[in-house]
Amino acid sequence: MEWTTLAGTGLGALVGIGSTLLADRARWRRDSTEQSRQERKEIYVACLTTFRQAHEAMRAVATGDQSRDAVAVDAAVREAFRESGCNEVRETALICVPEELADSIEEAYLSLRKLRDVLAAGNPIDSTEYRESRQTHAQTVWAARSAMRRDLARNP
Repeated sequence: MEWTTLAGTGLGALVGIGSTLLADRARWRRDSTEQSRQERKEIYVACLTTFRQAHEAMRAVATGDQSRDAVAVDAAVREAFRESGCNEVRETALICVPEELADSIEEAYLSLRKLRDVLAAGNPIDSTEYRESRQTHAQTVWAARSAMRRDLARNP
């Protein structure tokens, strides 16, 4: 057997192995990117739905039993906020999402806390304080949602 045949076979094997490794690396990168995108999407959805459910729960307890005194309303609203899971989903988001999105999520969270304070103070839902806080919260959630969409649409 001639050495050129052997060298050609060896070179062909190296090219085949190299191209397989490159294809596997590209597939791994694509799969890893898609997995990261999917994880961020799940975090975003959890964050937005938890914030929404927290607002609904706080509003329900604040407007529920009108015979309660101010201390009971305050306690009920704050308990609804604590039980909503907002703190947990917020911390998950702040750890796992890009920094520019973390700022938007934090703004939405802080506006929800302000809304909590307004409801806990006994302000009715037709009050100026509630309407202004609700509007601010809606704007910060919308800004966070827009940032989330941009992040998910982007090709990393």
